[in-house]
Amino acid sequence: MFTDESTIRILGILRDSFFPILKAGIYFTIPLSIITFILGTVLAFLIAIIRISTIKPLILLAKFYLWIFRGTPLLVQLFILFYGLPKLGVTLDPFPAAIIGFTLNVGAYSSEIFRASILSIPKGQWEAAYSIGMKKSQAMRRIILPQAMRVSLPPLGNSFISLVKDTSLAATITVTEMFQKSQQIVAATYEPLWLYIEVAFIYLLFSTVLSFGQSMLERRYNRTVAK
Repeated sequence: MFTDESTIRILGILRDSFFPILKAGIYFTIPLSIITFILGTVLAFLIAIIRISTIKPLILLAKFYLWIFRGTPLLVQLFILFYGLPKLGVTLDPFPAAIIGFTLNVGAYSSEIFRASILSIPKGQWEAAYSIGMKKSQAMRRIILPQAMRVSLPPLGNSFISLVKDTSLAATITVTEMFQKSQQIVAATYEPLWLYIEVAFIYLLFSTVLSFGQSMLERRYNRTVAK
């Protein structure tokens, strides 16, 4: 049972730590999430296009990439990039190492979202585009991709929200994001329970805002397509 003195102490620690943790989220967690999501999405789209192409060497290379990055833990991938590569003479700073690691991981998983979305469009859409003289690239850009984007938007939104939470793994390679900041404060205050609950609350706050934004984006996109 808490005494008044211990309660006041804990509340003071939570008050003093809230904005430093939130600041770490704004300066590191959110930028890391946005940068890696954008780069990972571009990579994922390229991989998806390769997977549905007929160029066998590139298809095999894409499958090998997916096999590696979907078959190994993200934490291990980060450790190889940050702690392993220096053995080969390649030294990366923590933040660039995190960007590379998360980008490659996001690209692997999101590529299947794009591929499935493109393949979900009925073949009749392709045939209709060809019948009016469109080339394959034109049909993809003007007919298929707008419909595929509508299909892929919800899972991509979920992937971004998951990515925001997964960035806590960057703490293991010394990126001073929210979880790393909370660990530093725990080391100084010896209050792990309440500080980890606090950082969990901040992650929950970020996820709630992003979920609301995702819902608004989906509704807006659906209205635009309907018009």
